[in-house]
Amino acid sequence: MMKTWKTLFAAALFTAFAAQAQAGAIDALKKFNDDADGISGSFTQTVRSKKKTQISSGSFKILRPGLFRWEYTKPYQQTIVGDGKTIWLYDIELKQVTKSDQNQAIGDSPAAILSNKTALDASYSLKEDGSKNGVDYVLATPKKNNAGYQFIRIGFKGDTLAAMELKDSFGNQTSISFGGVNTNAHLSRGAFTFTPPKGVDVLSQ
Repeated sequence: MMKTWKTLFAAALFTAFAAQAQAGAIDALKKFNDDADGISGSFTQTVRSKKKTQISSGSFKILRPGLFRWEYTKPYQQTIVGDGKTIWLYDIELKQVTKSDQNQAIGDSPAAILSNKTALDASYSLKEDGSKNGVDYVLATPKKNNAGYQFIRIGFKGDTLAAMELKDSFGNQTSISFGGVNTNAHLSRGAFTFTPPKGVDVLSQ
């Protein structure tokens, strides 16, 4: 009888702690969305498709709502800027700029997702998705079938943004680990303007 009572107590305690840990991910996402306006940091991104794996790294800046600058430095140089109306993608090696309307699907880029406080909650259903290596995850699944991603996972270490995983409609999976995240970054709107350099091709999508 005592053994049964101890077993039930242990199971109940484990369930309570597990629920508390999982709820922490949702709470961290809510706090992140409520409190963070200027955000900066570094990232390492891994994109896996059926044929190959690509690893890149760089830095990012976000000023909510809607402004972001995503700078890839390795293994190639590429800049993605969202100025609130237009998304500019500048491939330095190709000397090419692609511009597109920023009022597009949330799944277009991790930068666009992070720069919009309400986009995930509006377009995705959120639930706790466990922990791995000290990072608590929130799973976001699209409310509509025509979304750009099958799912999005956002991970927090405490209240700090730590990771992001996305699987697109073609089955490609992107994993991003974040470092040096500052959610109190003092950023000016001028950091999110972009003028195509002279001599580059500018394409519109």
